This record gives sequence, C-alpha cells and structure tokens, in this order.
Amino acid sequence: MRQSVYPVIMAGGSGTRFWPLSRHLFPKQLLRIIGKETLIQQTMRRVVKGAAPERVIISTNSAQADSIRDQLSEWKDAIKDNLVLEPEGRNTAPAIGLVALELVRRDPEAIMLVVPADHIVNGQGAFETAVTAATQLARDGYLVTFGIKPIRPETGYGYIKPRREKVLVRRGGLKGHPVERFVEKPDMAKAVRYVKDGNYYWNSGMFVWRAATVLGEIARYQPALHKGLQWIGQLLAKGSLRTEIEDIYKRLPSVSIDTGVMERSTKAAMVPVTFEWSDVGSWGSLDEVARKDKSDNVISGRVIDIGSERSIIYGDRRVVATIGLTDMVVVDTPDATLVCPKSRAQDVKKVVEVLKQQGAPEHLEHLTVHRPWGSYTVLEEGPGYKVKRVTVKSGGRLSLQMHHQRSEHWVVISGMARVTRGDDVFDLAVGQSTAIPVETQHRLENPGRDTLHIIEVQNGSYLGEDDIVRFKDDYGRTPGNPGS
Repeated sequence: MRQSVYPVIMAGGSGTRFWPLSRHLFPKQLLRIIGKETLIQQTMRRVVKGAAPERVIISTNSAQADSIRDQLSEWKDAIKDNLVLEPEGRNTAPAIGLVALELVRRDPEAIMLVVPADHIVNGQGAFETAVTAATQLARDGYLVTFGIKPIRPETGYGYIKPRREKVLVRRGGLKGHPVERFVEKPDMAKAVRYVKDGNYYWNSGMFVWRAATVLGEIARYQPALHKGLQWIGQLLAKGSLRTEIEDIYKRLPSVSIDTGVMERSTKAAMVPVTFEWSDVGSWGSLDEVARKDKSDNVISGRVIDIGSERSIIYGDRRVVATIGLTDMVVVDTPDATLVCPKSRAQDVKKVVEVLKQQGAPEHLEHLTVHRPWGSYTVLEEGPGYKVKRVTVKSGGRLSLQMHHQRSEHWVVISGMARVTRGDDVFDLAVGQSTAIPVETQHRLENPGRDTLHIIEVQNGSYLGEDDIVRFKDDYGRTPGNPGS
C-alpha cells in the first residue's frame, strides 16, 4: 500500500449473529471462527502487510476497547493512540466521519482503506492488488467499494451494478468502473435474477477514499451529520470536555455510509475483486469457510456425534452429544445453549433481542470476561454477593480504584499477589487473604512470572461493573468507565 493509505478497521459489532458464542461486549470479530487467530487479528495482519501498523486506525467503542487492545497486543505500541472511540453506536456514516476528521487533522491527503474487523479474506496478493487499484481511483476523487462476484442468490447482501463499458482504472488484471446503481437487500426472486444477469456484484462493505472526499460527500448528502461532525472537530481542537463531545455525537443522525452517501454519490466507483470473501454473517455461513468432516458437519470442541449430517456443532467445557441431526446448529457455552435449524440461523438475533428486553446478562457478556491485565469469571452470584475467579497475567495490574457500594475479599489460590490497600502495599502468597472495605482505594497486581489466580468475594447492595472510580490506570481507561 502507498504511504498515504491508512487502514481503518471497523470494530464495533453488536454480538447478535453468533450468539451465544458472541455477546454485545464480545462480538464476532473477537472469536476464532476459523484458524488459530480471531477475526480481528486476521484483519490486522492482512492490512499491516501493506501499511505500517502505526497507520492503522481502529474504530470501536469504549465497551469493547479493552478486549481489542488485548487481542491486538502484538501491535500495542503502534496502535496505542489509534483507537477512535464512538461514545454511542450511531451506524457507519458517523463512525467513518469521526475517523475521517482525525485523519484529515493528521494528514490532509490521507486515503482511508475501510475494512470490517469480522470478514474473512483469502488471497493476500489479490487483496493488495485491489487496494492498489482502488487507491488510484481514490486519488482521482472517487469513493471506491470492492465488488464480490455472487456465488449464489443471497438476500442478506446489497448488490452493485457497475457501468462496465466505462473503465476508470486497470491494474494487475483488475478494472475499476463507475457505479450504475446500488440495490438494497433484495427478495429471493430478485436475487436469483441478479445472479443470472451476471452484471451484479455483492457489496463487500470495504471502501477506499480520501478522507477529505468522504467528508465532502457527507456534507453534500448528510448536512445535519456533517454539521455535527464539524462541531465535534472544533471541540476536539479546543480540548473541550469529553462529555460535551459525547452529547453532540449521541445526537448525530444514525445512518449507514451505504444508504446515506454511497447510494447517492456521483463519485461512487467499484473494483470487482478476485480474492475469496465471506462476511460470516450467521452460523449457517460457516459452511462456506470452515473445514468439514466426511458427513459435511462443522464440529468444534468437546463433541461426540453419531450419524449427523450437514450440521454445525460447537462445544465448550461440557461434552455435547448429538445423534442423527440433519442441517442443524448446536452451540453450547457455560451459560447458554442454542439449538436451531441452519435455515433459521439468521433469527438468532431475535433471541438476543428478547434477552435484551428481559435485562438478561446473557446478551451482554460471557461468564468469563477478558481484560488487558487478564480475565475474571463469575462463579456464583445472588442477592448481595458475587464470587469471581480473577486471573492476572505476569506483570499485569488492575487500575488503582475504589467502589462506593461494595466490599471485596481476596484469597490467593495460585501465584503471588501484590496488594495496594489505602496507604499500605503488601504481598500475599498462596492461601493468604485480605479484605478491601467499601470506599477504600485499592489495586491488585502480579509481580511474579507465574499467572496469578485469586478468588474474589464481593458483598454489597450493588455489584455492577460500573461501580468503579479509577485514579490511575495502565491501559488509558477513563475513570468511571465500565470494566475493572
């Protein structure tokens, strides 16, 4: 990639389509869907082969920032100042606009390569060639998207029809064309017709454009959004309070970059690409990318299967036994289990919506929650108490913090703990314990080479993770943010 290209990884996500393996605070991009690395790790590795990691921008939100920093720890120094956090999810146009503001400030000639964090791409060379062709178009003022040749009728994707008679760029066997029309997600009859036509492409959701150009098109087609972004830019320049910026952002129009800008712009162009692509949009889509057994099953984890066919079966800690299933999805996690036909896999998001309406924690996060310093697992909870197993990596330490509504009692079960409690700092060995009273500043850290494990018992009238006041933190988290 050229020096002016800044990869932008869109890493929000609601965690609905791969529930119960994904959750709102642990969406699909953080999962190992295929291969040894998570989807966001694969995406990062793909873009840094053509651009310095210091140029990669991550667009996400405060709730998911810790998990992303943890998963991208290999590049932690390079990206430490490159997370652009949305105060609230307002769809892709505001998120992209916020990143474009930052990039124009850094480099007025910046070209954005916008890629979702949770897609699978096979063919690094073909990907690089497509980016190079699109970059040339972006320099000429176009908003470029990558088009994927359909392999089947699909109602879950938008479609693009290029003006094939006009060629804007030729590069490495690829051609770039102006866009004749965008088509929203069609019904099955139209999808069949588009595939037979042969001149329609799936919209990949990957884009290349100059940051200044996309801001100009937002101004033209989404003036209210542009006005809000300009206000935010002025506040950032003045060093205004974060709460002022958040208040404006939360009032921005919620609109996608596709419907709000790309479908209206006269500058839209498309490069048909040759690399293999999947957005892994549901459990059923694993058929496209995952390794199958001789009966066309996708099986992972502690699974004993007898006689099933064309099914997707995921186990975790418990043994999952299946017999004679056909075209089914079974996913087991420590606190939730999904069973459905593959044909209904898109309806998983409806289950998540019901859980959300009920206020059930299973839509939000797993029993084990990962943090930059390690993780914690909720073992048991009830009225006025919660029991956790807390794991701290070697050299890791939690923030110096305080709780208004709960006390804590720590027992070391493995490793060595260094405890700050008020003005005292002391070490605890295996079998030793200490109490942390309400409204007492405290910190837990691991000074040793072995992983530290403690049992933490919380008592109080309120035990939510947002009852935290931070005073010092190694991971750049603002005092009062959720997560310990």
